[in-house]
Amino acid sequence: MGTGRKEFHPKKPRPALEDYFREAGAGTLAQIGGGQHVDECVVGNFMAERFVRQAHLNAFFPMIDEQLRHKPATRVEGACASGGLALLAGIRSVLAGTAEVVLTVGIEVQNSVKAVYGADFLALAGWFPNRKSGHAYFFPGQFSDRTQAYYDAWGKEKTRRALARWYRHAIENARLCATAQEYANTTKDLDTLGMSEPDAATFTPCLNVMDCSKVSDGASAIAILSEEGLQRTGIDLSDAVEISGIGHTVEDITQPPSDPLELTTLKTAAAKAMNMAGITRDDLATVETHDCFTIAGILGVEALGLAEKGKGADFVLEGHSSREGKIPFNTTGGLIGWGHPTGATGVHMAVTLWEQLSGKAGKAQINIPDVRPFGLSMNMGGDDKTAVSIVFKRTT
Repeated sequence: MGTGRKEFHPKKPRPALEDYFREAGAGTLAQIGGGQHVDECVVGNFMAERFVRQAHLNAFFPMIDEQLRHKPATRVEGACASGGLALLAGIRSVLAGTAEVVLTVGIEVQNSVKAVYGADFLALAGWFPNRKSGHAYFFPGQFSDRTQAYYDAWGKEKTRRALARWYRHAIENARLCATAQEYANTTKDLDTLGMSEPDAATFTPCLNVMDCSKVSDGASAIAILSEEGLQRTGIDLSDAVEISGIGHTVEDITQPPSDPLELTTLKTAAAKAMNMAGITRDDLATVETHDCFTIAGILGVEALGLAEKGKGADFVLEGHSSREGKIPFNTTGGLIGWGHPTGATGVHMAVTLWEQLSGKAGKAQINIPDVRPFGLSMNMGGDDKTAVSIVFKRTT
């Protein structure tokens, strides 16, 4: 994951998109016995055409393994939810019986341009006619507006402390995951750093840079298998996790949020996934939520109904979302701590939940109670315009 680069540097060598593609895909193929076992491939990516001038990404799969030649492969795009959509495409192929093993990759390379140009590319995840009237850093501006609404409704002081606490938990979790972008972060007083006063003149009125997910290069990959696929690859059931429910929703991209204090599309997707799985939020042991900004983390808590509207800040400040809390969130750092290679994020959520539920998370491992063997991912595209939520279940 990632090059470790702090910022764009046009003269500094950096891995190419195909390097990340090959590394992530080959890593998963090694675990399932190679490309000969794969029936189908899916890649999720948002904006390779702009960031690295490359399209037609589905045709990169044979580069990973020649045994993937002439096998069907597709690319899907849904802004920051592209990885989640790639997972859904693979899941639906398995459910339809057209594939027993699907290799799914999410990928993005974004450190190829200066930040202000990258912001212009990322603004395409929103309604682009609003670009000229929007903030220079488009999506930080959008979520700064949501933060201001939260300040106005529930008070600034407590909210600001909760945003800083979310940041602290993200970095603490990232320090336990060697692939995280903030793995080597040694800052001692994370709360004070998170409380840094935003600078409206150079960034946004309500968010500082610690409140924002990372500009990241990286890829994640995972295999989606039927029971027959498990037998074909020789994978024991205890090394897999079960997909128990899926939720997929979209909202009108041309319209502003119906309520800046809610992530209604994400909320609906999560409810659909849990309903399909036949569970409630009380059955969840851990959650991977789309904290593109710290305020999105707090709103994600509320979207799940873990706290009433306006009480998400209290939930975080009371430690309930920490790795020792009632329901740990983003145990490898989330988008704030691990990173946000846009098209890869939804796939990485699945990887983290697979690791946690199968006991393979290493230093980042949390306790998964027998009475709560479920994990939930909440992957969001744009400002709550596309949402994918998936329920995962421990198999043993």
